[in-house]
Amino acid sequence: MFIYTNQIALKTRLQTFLNKKKKIGFVPTMGALHQGHLSLMAKSLQQNRITVVSIFVNPTQFNNKEDLEKYPRDLKADVEKIKKLSQKIIIYSPSAEDIYGKNIVSEAFDYEGLENRMEGAFRPGHFDGVGTIVKKLFEIVQPTRAYFGEKDYQQTLIVKKMVEKLNLPVKIVVCPILREENGLAMSSRNERLSQEEREQAGLIYKTLLKTKTMFETRSHRKIYAYVERTFKKQKMMELEYFVIADSKTLKPIIKRFKSKEYRAFIAVNIGKVRLIDTISLK
Repeated sequence: MFIYTNQIALKTRLQTFLNKKKKIGFVPTMGALHQGHLSLMAKSLQQNRITVVSIFVNPTQFNNKEDLEKYPRDLKADVEKIKKLSQKIIIYSPSAEDIYGKNIVSEAFDYEGLENRMEGAFRPGHFDGVGTIVKKLFEIVQPTRAYFGEKDYQQTLIVKKMVEKLNLPVKIVVCPILREENGLAMSSRNERLSQEEREQAGLIYKTLLKTKTMFETRSHRKIYAYVERTFKKQKMMELEYFVIADSKTLKPIIKRFKSKEYRAFIAVNIGKVRLIDTISLK
């Protein structure tokens, strides 16, 4: 297994594959790896000659300093998990300086409005940070395919939009959400939950499943009211937002059209941990 902390050394290692036009799969992560991350890597291993995994907590996509400081980090444990999956995976675990140099700031991106909804509305500048780091990593790795999880659905649309607008030669592959036994979407942030909080958080997915059923016969207004009532009853959880939106434009539903596909999106705070989830209403 090769672990690189320097982008020049990584580029040199990958040049052989690029020269021979071998397919490179790429899984960008912020570490604290779980089975969801490993499923992305497994998919990449199936579809490409070589797989690169980045482990980097990107400072420019955090608008909350405390959230950045408390984000779980355990490189040694992450490496062991990857080793068990495959010894052939290349790991890139850089410092902020190796990625950004001395100027650790994000670029400004225009995602044609995708960045202003849901996560963008509650986390100003977040998607500029995401676009900046993904663009930089794509330039370093030059992947054939890059793998992202469906839980961060808005992020996947934004990355696809960036790739389209910058005409980058990489295919974005979106993989299904993996869930814990109680339905909680797997996330690095789950490690910050207490056992009781983790158990209670299963309500998030249960609520989404109920909205999917309700969407067959009920208006979106009644569904919104149901979700708000559900979380008002919870002492440990606070609903930040719940939105039913067009799955392509992310515009919130106003009037329902049979020709459109919709998704439900939710963000919930449990203590100081913020969790998001989504489900297709098709």
